Amino acid sequence: MSFLLGPVSGALVAGGLYYGYSNMIQTRTEGHRRDLHVLSVRLVETPALIMAPPSAATRITPRPFSALIEARWNQEIAFLYAGLGEWETRVQEWGKRLLRSPDAQPPSGAEGR
Repeated sequence: MSFLLGPVSGALVAGGLYYGYSNMIQTRTEGHRRDLHVLSVRLVETPALIMAPPSAATRITPRPFSALIEARWNQEIAFLYAGLGEWETRVQEWGKRLLRSPDAQPPSGAEGR
């Protein structure tokens, strides 16, 4: 009788493990099937109200101090550009006079620069 005890107990343990793993796989598979079904229904059905995000123009808030600084910066750059153009014109005229007569004086505001 003891020669049957080993194989029978091994068969019972193997059957229990097989049943346990099989049951676990089956319950997890059912859970995945339910989840996939819910997701597929959500994909097929379109929602009644689709909320679009606000446009970029509406999300920009006005910043008066920043706008003031930018305006002042642009004004200073415009003045600098206009001043350089005027200075360039005066230097060109001085160069032309210098070529015509060697004792010509530099234009006013160009000394020491």
